[in-house]
Amino acid sequence: MATLLDFIGNTPLVELTHINTKPGVKLYGKLEGNNPGGSVKDRAAYSMIKGVLDRGDLKPGMKLIEATSGNTGIALAMIARLFGLEIELVMPANATKERVQTMEAYGATVTLTPAERSMEGAIDLVAEKVAQGGYLVLNQFGNPDNYMAHVRTTGPEIWRDTAGEVTHFVSSMGTTGTIMGVSRFLKDKNDKIQIIGAQPVEGSQIPGIRRWPKEYLPKIFEAERVDRTIDVSQAEATAMTHRLAKEEGVFAGMSSGGAVHVATKLIEEIEEGVVVCIICDRGDRYLSSNLFGA
Repeated sequence: MATLLDFIGNTPLVELTHINTKPGVKLYGKLEGNNPGGSVKDRAAYSMIKGVLDRGDLKPGMKLIEATSGNTGIALAMIARLFGLEIELVMPANATKERVQTMEAYGATVTLTPAERSMEGAIDLVAEKVAQGGYLVLNQFGNPDNYMAHVRTTGPEIWRDTAGEVTHFVSSMGTTGTIMGVSRFLKDKNDKIQIIGAQPVEGSQIPGIRRWPKEYLPKIFEAERVDRTIDVSQAEATAMTHRLAKEEGVFAGMSSGGAVHVATKLIEEIEEGVVVCIICDRGDRYLSSNLFGA
C-alpha cells in the first residue's frame, strides 16, 4: 500500500507549445506543483527530514526548526507530521496568508519576522533559537540532503523523460538546491548540457528567486556548476506567469514565470535544442497577493 511519500517526484514534463514556437527547439516545463505538498520543495524536505532521522541527529525532546519563504515550510510541515515530529517555521511577515495557513493546517508552529528584514531576518532568528538549545535546524541553505534529493530524483526524471536529449536546463535560484542537484546529475550524463540559473535584477522582488548578499549565500551553492545566469525582472516574471496560465493552462507562481522567461531569452540565441525548466509550484499559493490581480 502506497503512502503519501511515495507520490513525491515523478512529476509531469509537458511541452510548452504556445510560448515557444521556434522550429528546432522544444521547451518543456516540469510541473512540480503536482507534488503532494504543491511544490518542488517536497523533494528536498523529505530528503532532509529522512536524513536527520537516519543519522540520529534529532535527539529526544528536540524540535525541528527552519527559516523559509513558504514552499519549503509547507513541505516540511506536511512531512514532519507524517513522522510525528514537531516543527517551527520562521518566515518573513509579508508571506502570503495561504502559506502561513497551510503550514498551520499541518500542525506546524509559524513565527513571523519583520518583512523588511526579508529572509535574512528569518535566518538570523533561527540561529538565535538554535543557540538557546532544544532545536535542530534542517538548514536547507547548507544541507547536502537538499541538493541530493535532485541528484536522486529530479535529474534522473528529466534525463529519462527527454530520452537523454535535454540540452539546456533552466531553474530559478533560491536556496539553489534544485539547480545544484540537477546540474550534478545531468553533467555526469553529458557535460555539454548547459545549466542556466535565473536570478532577479537589482530591486526586483520575486518569491523563490534571490540575489543573496555575500554573507548569506547558500553554502551548498557552487558557482562552477552553473554555466550561466540570466537576470529577470519582476515585471518580466509576472508577465510570463500570466502567459503560462492563459496560453499553456499552467497555473504557477512568479518564480516559474521567471524561469520560463529566462528560457525564452535563451531560445532566442539557439537554433536547436531541448530546453527543460522547472515550474516550481502552483499559482493558488499567490491568490491573496497582487500576482494575478488587475
